[in-house]
Amino acid sequence: MSTFDRRRFLKTSLMGGIATSIASTSDILASTIGKSQASASVAITTGDNRADLAFRALKPYSKEIQQAIGNRLVVVKPNNVSTEVPLCATHVDTMEGILEFLKSIGKLDNVIIAESAANAPTFEGFSNYNYFSLGSKYPVKFVDLDEHGSEILYVFDEKDFRPHPVRFSSIILSPDSYVISCARMKTHNWAVATLSLKNIIFGAPVKDVGFAFGDRGRKGAKSDKSTVHGSGYRGINYNLFSLASKLHPDLAVIDGFEGMEGNGPRLGTPVDHRVCVAGTDWLAADRVAVELMGIDFSIIGYLNYCAQAGLG
Repeated sequence: MSTFDRRRFLKTSLMGGIATSIASTSDILASTIGKSQASASVAITTGDNRADLAFRALKPYSKEIQQAIGNRLVVVKPNNVSTEVPLCATHVDTMEGILEFLKSIGKLDNVIIAESAANAPTFEGFSNYNYFSLGSKYPVKFVDLDEHGSEILYVFDEKDFRPHPVRFSSIILSPDSYVISCARMKTHNWAVATLSLKNIIFGAPVKDVGFAFGDRGRKGAKSDKSTVHGSGYRGINYNLFSLASKLHPDLAVIDGFEGMEGNGPRLGTPVDHRVCVAGTDWLAADRVAVELMGIDFSIIGYLNYCAQAGLG
């Protein structure tokens, strides 16, 4: 994954691989992607401060985001696939950068930080990763998606080729929610890469209150998250594609300050990358993030399916 040099990618982009314009006098790049339907801009920032990277990456979209939010509930969705492995989870500083941006556009009055952690109680992860410290700085509420209702959607399983019901968060599905995917740039053992779309789709399935892996959980408590994986490579990629039209983020923020490669989504090694990717077109943002990670886009099934269907 480290064979593709980030500096070489940026240089190539500027010289003609991607039509690029300078969005500011600093290091924000707006890259034109996907000309088959319409152009989409993606902001890339570099630097030494996570919060500042996220803030600056979002600034070019201030008016667009402000208008899109309107009176909707703003849902900042981190990626806490584990509540006890910091390298695989969304860093608190990235979320602070997003909150500072929302403050700068006057949209901080109706914001929640919401998640359904994969392997343990959600608030355990919030505590371990110091998310609650944001509550003393900003008027945000913390929400466990497992406790706020669900709707049934059906997914595919390659073992029996039948539809399976899954409970998905009502908050994430609601048209009254403006969903911000605050993802970490990392690899995945089945889907190749975990970025903004996958963070939403795999975080939206809920689990019973009291569910946890091992002997820590309440007896009889179940989780619907594993069902979405579809029992294999075909299943996981098709389900990510088929759910994307209903569960995609409104805004993608992908933190690559310290990425993770190797045995994702939980276990891997750090990559000192010092970048952040943001955009209002989640597919374009994920596409650029894939390039920055040095991954061949053609091998990521679900993103190719989404592109072929014209979703981004």
